[in-house]
Formats: sequence, C-alpha cells, structure tokens
Amino acid sequence: MGAIIADVSDPTEPDVPPALFAALAADPLAAQLGITLEQVRPGYARASMTVGPAHLNAVGMAHGGATMGLLDVVHAAVSNSHGTLAVAQDVHTEFLAAGRPGDVLTAEGTEVHRSSRTAVYRIEARAQDGRMVATALARVFRLGTEWELPTDDSPPPVAPTQLLDPVVVIETAPPPPPVAGPGTRPAGPTPAPDELR
Repeated sequence: MGAIIADVSDPTEPDVPPALFAALAADPLAAQLGITLEQVRPGYARASMTVGPAHLNAVGMAHGGATMGLLDVVHAAVSNSHGTLAVAQDVHTEFLAAGRPGDVLTAEGTEVHRSSRTAVYRIEARAQDGRMVATALARVFRLGTEWELPTDDSPPPVAPTQLLDPVVVIETAPPPPPVAGPGTRPAGPTPAPDELR
C-alpha cells in the first residue's frame, strides 16, 4: 500500500511537459464541444468553453451535459497531470446556476488528495462574471502506468481510450412503422378530463 500524499496544487509548479499537454489536449469530445484546454500543471488544470447554440437545452440555457463535459475534460487533464494514467471512478456534480448563451465558462480543477492508486479532485466552473455555474468532486483510479509520450521521431501519443477495442457496428433493417392498436392514442381530439371518468 502506497503512502498517502496530501497534494493541493502548488501555483509555483511548472506546467506539464509539452508532449503530455498535447496528449491531454487531443480530446475529440472536447474539440466537438469547443472546449479549449488552457493550462495543466501537476495537480491543476483549466479549460474554457463559450456557450453557443449547440450547447443549449430545450429552454435555451446551457445543457447540463455540455457543462458536465467541460468539468470532465478538466477532470481528465488534472487527474493525468502527473503523467500516470488515471481513469474516472466517480464524479458528483452540482449545478448551481444556468450557463447563458454567450457565457464563457471556465473550469478549474485542483487536486484534493492523491495516493498511489486513487486521487480526488475538486472542479469548479464559473462564467466570465464570476457566477459559479457548477462544481464537482471527482475520484479516479490511478493505473500505475506512465503515459507513452512521443519522442521527436515517434508517432503521436496513445491516449488510454485509444487502447480499447473498436466497437463493431452491425447494420440491421429499420423497425417497421408503428401501427395503431390497444394502448395507442385514438384518432381525433383528446377528451376533456371529466369525460374520461
């Protein structure tokens, strides 16, 4: 059993090596959501996202999934910031205020606790006006494997998700259209509630 390390982020720590930063920033979902990883140092990470039309829910505010995506990108970066592969075990998120269209949400993650096998991180997302939008407490399992980072003549780094077997998609015929029957809504206007008694 490894020693427990109380390791709150030290702002004087230098940023992680460029190769590790590039590996952590090469997140396809982050690119899809428009999330930019801005800084990573051991025990700390920061990323931002501008709330655009693709990030909105049905009521016109930032979708919780988009906000959680930002928190999770930071979680992945901070938990891998020591150069050791880490995978999420648990993320507890609380949404405190709605992100609005045009808001620039910035999430910062800091290390709360780290041992040889697990670590805990606090991640907070705020809008440009300082309004806290969401907070998360997240735990990872540390695999004990170092990131394979490129040398000058090696191929790009292999992220942990790229080590998984590819998903095989089996094409099937589309389902037949629905047919009216018992339990389906009858044609015509819906009866008033007192007519249903």
